[in-house]
Amino acid sequence: MNTPSPSSFIDRILPAPVDGGFTMDDYWVWCGSVIQCEDGVWHMFASRWPKVLPFFEGYLTHSEVVRATASVPEGPYTFQEVVLPARGPQFWDGRITHNPTVHRSGDKYLLFYIGSTYGEDRPIPTPGETLSALYKSPQECYGNIRIGMAVASSLAGPWQRGDRPVFEPRKGAWDESIVTNPAPCVRDDGGILLIYRSNTPDGLRLGAALAKDWLHPFERLSDEPIPLFFGSTHVEDPFVWWAGDHYEMLAKDLTGALTGELHAGVHVTSPDALHWTLLDPAKAYSRTIRWDDGSVTQQGCLERPQVVFDERGNPCCLFAATGDGPGGFNSCQRTWNMAIPLAH
Repeated sequence: MNTPSPSSFIDRILPAPVDGGFTMDDYWVWCGSVIQCEDGVWHMFASRWPKVLPFFEGYLTHSEVVRATASVPEGPYTFQEVVLPARGPQFWDGRITHNPTVHRSGDKYLLFYIGSTYGEDRPIPTPGETLSALYKSPQECYGNIRIGMAVASSLAGPWQRGDRPVFEPRKGAWDESIVTNPAPCVRDDGGILLIYRSNTPDGLRLGAALAKDWLHPFERLSDEPIPLFFGSTHVEDPFVWWAGDHYEMLAKDLTGALTGELHAGVHVTSPDALHWTLLDPAKAYSRTIRWDDGSVTQQGCLERPQVVFDERGNPCCLFAATGDGPGGFNSCQRTWNMAIPLAH
């Protein structure tokens, strides 16, 4: 049964600035998590990899996390540096870093991400060649994906990366293949909820874990996946926040069964991170975008939702990885991280 929402997320959606967000001409840009520094500057942590590579295979072998800045949350953002570069195949995250999401806990900044490694060199294909034709690393790399966390006292770094992931698959369990799409929520008591995704023979599933604080390990809240997402209602790309007395989550609706629109955003709520209920309306955002120049487009994809909040804790801007499409990221000629202001 749907639960009425006192303030529908989708009703807060405002026209998106045409020149907002973060883009790089020679790179695929994806993910995109934003936080404000004490001096008022907004910092975005995003993924990028060279556009000479195919989109999907390219992220699996060459993605790196970068930082960009802007004077207002909507941007436009300007590239500053590579934050988590490749550091060698001997490290668990030595070949790729991806899916960044940045949060603050006390006087520390926590940058969660996924990483992986593989043993081969990283060749760049010539026009007409594919990565899979050159080597088998994309599949090897996918199977090695784990969740990591880098820590810093400043958004400009330096970032300290761990020698081990902070969260890994379990042999013989539903999440034995990979753990990916980290969605941490830092609570007022310092505890960190982590919603994550894994792959099963029946499709994608989400799980939940909790750490006492950023110095302590994560422990799963249940041996089973989150039950709301059984059946055909598969979701991925979660983003979670604490709304005073309950959790809220945005995620990508993979089939459209929850929102009525393929790959739209679904909005759910939970008192304990295990039992989730659809809000009313369930759709948080659409792939159909209104721009501030009056135009309307249907994006080929709109994924990896991330939200920033105002000083009162209200959502004030939605960020999402997007592409021009049509037909999803496999058909995109350009991808970037877009900003969608929210009324509050």
